[in-house]
Amino acid sequence: MSFLNLANKNILVTGVANKKSVAWHIAKTLEAEGAKVVYSVRSADRKKSLEKLLTGKMVFVCDVEKQGDIERLQQKITQECKTLHGLVHSIAFANYSEGWKPFHATPRKDFLQSMDISCYSLIALSDAFKDLFDAQASVVTVSISTTRMAAENYGYMAPAKAALDSTLCFLAKSFSAFSQVRFNSINPGLLKTSASAGIPGYVDSYLHAEKATLRKKALTVQEVANAAVFLLSERASGINAQGLVLDAGMSINYFDRELIKPAAPS
Repeated sequence: MSFLNLANKNILVTGVANKKSVAWHIAKTLEAEGAKVVYSVRSADRKKSLEKLLTGKMVFVCDVEKQGDIERLQQKITQECKTLHGLVHSIAFANYSEGWKPFHATPRKDFLQSMDISCYSLIALSDAFKDLFDAQASVVTVSISTTRMAAENYGYMAPAKAALDSTLCFLAKSFSAFSQVRFNSINPGLLKTSASAGIPGYVDSYLHAEKATLRKKALTVQEVANAAVFLLSERASGINAQGLVLDAGMSINYFDRELIKPAAPS
C-alpha cells in the first residue's frame, strides 16, 4: 500500500485550465497515486480546449456563478460515485473590465464577481457535496502565501483570497457538527502559470521573489501539487482549518544581503 493510501479514492478537481495549472498538476499527481479523479471545468469551450489533455477522463462543465450548474454537477457526480473522498477547489477570477486601476477605484461589480467565483464557490460546492463526502473527506483550496503584502499589481484578488482563508475555517467548524471532513489550503508564493501571466508586471515580481527565497530558486507548481496531495490524504488527518504556506523561505528573507545591496547608498 502507498504511504498516502489514495488508491481508488474519488477526488473532484476543479479549475484545470491548461497543463500549467496548479489543478492539473494536483490531478496528475493524484492519478499517479492511483486516485480516481473527476474533473470540473468552467465552460464547454474550456472542456473542448482540454480534450487532448483530459482524453478518456470524466469531465463535467460547471460555471460556479450559476447555482443550477453546481446542482447539476452534484447530480452527475452522484450518479458516477457512491462517495467523494476529496475536493480540490482551484478556482479564482478577476475581471479587469476597465483596465488596471488603483485599489481604491476598484469597480464594485468586478470586486463582487471575484468574491463570488474565488471565495463563495468553495462554500457552494462544499454544501452541494456534503451528503456525498466520505465522513473523513478532505477539501483543499488554493490561496496565496500572504494576503497582507499589498502588491499593487495583484489588486483585489488578495482580499478575495483573504476571505477564502477565513472561509475554510468556518467551513471546517460548520462541517464538524456532522462529520470529520477537513478544510485546508495550500498557500504558494509566486508561480509560473498561465493565470499569473495575465497580471501586469508579474515577471518582475516573480524574478524578485525568486531572489528572496532562501534557495534562490522559485517555487514550482509541482511542489505545490505535492503539498496539496498530502493534505488530501489520510496522512494529513490531524491538519484542519489551516493554510500551508509554500514560499521556499521567502517570507523570512526580505533583508537578504543580495536584495539590500542594490538599494544601499554607494
